[in-house]
Amino acid sequence: MSMPTEDTTGFALSPASLARIDELAARYPTKASALMPCLWVIMDELGWVPPGGVDLLVARLDVAPARVHEVLSFYTMFRDTPQAKHTIQVCHNISCHIMGARPLIGHLESRLGVKLGGRTADGLFQLEGVECLGACGMGPCLQLGKHLYENVTPAKADALLDGLRSGIVPRADTDREGVD
Repeated sequence: MSMPTEDTTGFALSPASLARIDELAARYPTKASALMPCLWVIMDELGWVPPGGVDLLVARLDVAPARVHEVLSFYTMFRDTPQAKHTIQVCHNISCHIMGARPLIGHLESRLGVKLGGRTADGLFQLEGVECLGACGMGPCLQLGKHLYENVTPAKADALLDGLRSGIVPRADTDREGVD
C-alpha cells in the first residue's frame, strides 16, 4: 500500500525522501529499528519533524506515536518545531565547561545579539546549549546540523558565523554523515 506524499495538514515529503524511508525500513530486521535514520530523512528535507512526519513514520514503520515522540524529545539533534536556518548547539557539559564553553557562549550571545535559547530577528541563527556532543576531549565544541566543530575559539566561531552569513558552511572537524 502506498502512502500519499501529502496529508491533510499540509505535510509533504519529496518522492526521493519517501523512497529513502522505505529503503531504510527494509534494511533493518524490524522496520521500527529504522526510526532514527528515518527521522534524519525528514530533518534533512524540512529542518524539523512536523506532526505529519510523526504520522508518516507511525504508518510506515509500524511504531506507536509515543515511540516517535520519545526519540524526538530525547535526542537534541531532532526537532519537533520549526527552527532557524542555522541552529548552533554549544556543549556546556563539564568537559567543555572546563575548556571554555561559558566564554564561548558569551561571545556567541554578544555576536548574535541573543541569549542562549534565542533566535536572531532575521531567523538565520538559533543558539542553544546542550549537555554533551560526545567530543569531550576536543572542547569546547559546537554542532551545526551534522557538522561538529572542535576546540572552538571565539575566532573560529566568528569564522563559522561569517561563512554561514555568506552561504558557506565552513569545513567541520567531524561530519556525522552516514548516521543511517
